[in-house]
Amino acid sequence: MSTPVTGSTSSSAPEHGERGELALPGLLLGGAVVVAAFAALTTAMSAVSSGGVLPAYPDWLRSVATDAGARVQWVLGDITEPQFYKSWVATLGLLAGATVGWWAHRTRKRWAGEPIAYGSGLWPWMLGAAGLSLVMSNLVVGDRLALGWQPTFVPFVCVAPAMVLVYGRGWSTLVTGAVLGVMTTPLAMLLIATVTGPLELPAVVANTASMSIGTALAFLLVRPMPWMRLPVAEPDSQEETAAAARRAPTVVSDAVWMVRRVVTDFTETQFYANEWASLGLIAGAVLTTLLGPDLGSYGTGLLPRIMLAQALTSTIGIILWRHLYRGGGWAPTYISVVSVAPATVLAHGDSLTALLLGAVAGAVLCPLVARPVSARLPQDFHPFIGNTVAMAVVTSMVVPVIGLLV
Repeated sequence: MSTPVTGSTSSSAPEHGERGELALPGLLLGGAVVVAAFAALTTAMSAVSSGGVLPAYPDWLRSVATDAGARVQWVLGDITEPQFYKSWVATLGLLAGATVGWWAHRTRKRWAGEPIAYGSGLWPWMLGAAGLSLVMSNLVVGDRLALGWQPTFVPFVCVAPAMVLVYGRGWSTLVTGAVLGVMTTPLAMLLIATVTGPLELPAVVANTASMSIGTALAFLLVRPMPWMRLPVAEPDSQEETAAAARRAPTVVSDAVWMVRRVVTDFTETQFYANEWASLGLIAGAVLTTLLGPDLGSYGTGLLPRIMLAQALTSTIGIILWRHLYRGGGWAPTYISVVSVAPATVLAHGDSLTALLLGAVAGAVLCPLVARPVSARLPQDFHPFIGNTVAMAVVTSMVVPVIGLLV
């Protein structure tokens, strides 16, 4: 659940450079293409009947506490739970795609897409820190899995990778971030038991609130640690941007950028923000449905609709906030992709009205809440905290209100 750190750029720069606002016709064309593609994908996935080679989600969950293989699958599934997929198959696709994206960027392939992890070169360290934190989270609360679902996934997308992005590479940073990240899972469990559960709010509200609180606390705790020192910022190279400014955009190039940007939004929450990672994730989600339609998205059968809602809310957000992307800029349009839009689908099922309302409301409101919070954070706090605050706040408002309307 990310925000590029100071000095990072998005790959909108290679296409648009210092040009003005992205042209609406191209964005509308690209948006129509990507939404139509996801609508067709949703229709095809929804046609898959029950059954398959993968177990149903309730059977999988019951076996996690006693079966080592199921437990490993659970830990892997945690990596794609922020997207509401909860599928180890989707995770394998995500990690495979991320590896391709990282290698392609390292070897300067033209088809590398957005530089993974915002071009920081820190993706292996982020993955190591997040993975270690995730494993420790499962060890700490693993005994409670016998009672049912637990938010073991939370550390993977907050403290550990954010700490690496802010403090840089190194084993001390990796281990410190991983250890501090573990506290977010018990905090999420506490908030679910005392706040979101009694108020009948989606669990994502507690999960994202715990990410905000836990990450802010972690960045406070590392300040006096002698081995945690902020790296000296290096100036960005202007060569690529200057070259990009000489290329005039067209309706087609804007449309292509739009499609790529929507796809990229699918993996912003893991701090990857790369098309190959996202394509691997999407392919894994589709394969999950083909192999076991009763596994993904907690066995609800709503995975296809969740993916459609995510594509729609990203498209709307990018069009609405397009002025923030000019000159290689960035906007937090992914926030609703991993909060409001899928939470609305889970809460209100097959309602197309709810899906549309959730996608629109999330796209409009999430950046409005996130950007002022992120702008006011201390310099040594990763600004993604504002995004998780927006996830908690907007989801807690939108999902109940839509429930009154549908």
